[in-house]
Amino acid sequence: MRWTVHGERTLYESPWVHLTLVDVEPPGHERFEHHVVRLNGAAGCLATDPDRGVLLLYRHRFISDTWGWEMPAGRVDDGETPIAAAARETLEETGWRPGPLTPLVEFNTANGITDQRFFVYRADGAAHEGDPVDAYEAERVAWHTWAEVRALIAAGEVPDGPSLLALSYALATLAL
Repeated sequence: MRWTVHGERTLYESPWVHLTLVDVEPPGHERFEHHVVRLNGAAGCLATDPDRGVLLLYRHRFISDTWGWEMPAGRVDDGETPIAAAARETLEETGWRPGPLTPLVEFNTANGITDQRFFVYRADGAAHEGDPVDAYEAERVAWHTWAEVRALIAAGEVPDGPSLLALSYALATLAL
């Protein structure tokens, strides 16, 4: 059943987030206003190497006050393609320039509250170029074998949803 959208009004807007109230009407029910967080797309990269595994960041997220392993990822800037954002974020956050990128998976991050679309790419290899430009992003940058990734996931050490999805998808679908 498709809901009817009657309109939308902005509550707050910044370069990073746009919070709206959307006037919706589910079939057979009364209209109501639903909060929606409008965000740019985001992109991430699983830089893989047959000998080293996958390149990950260990970082703290102040919002949830959690530590964990994540793929390099970030916002797709206005006018930027998701694949360019994935490559840029990988270099900025890790100091490694990813090899050729190919699409792996894309998904809605939380489509009950936000319209954000997340794009994940796989890179075949990466070349170390130096220290990360965004060194404040992570406490550590490290390669993990796919066996180690399985263990990190099982131990709850990948709490970031997009990273967990991307790594699990890769484990389930790629010949690693």
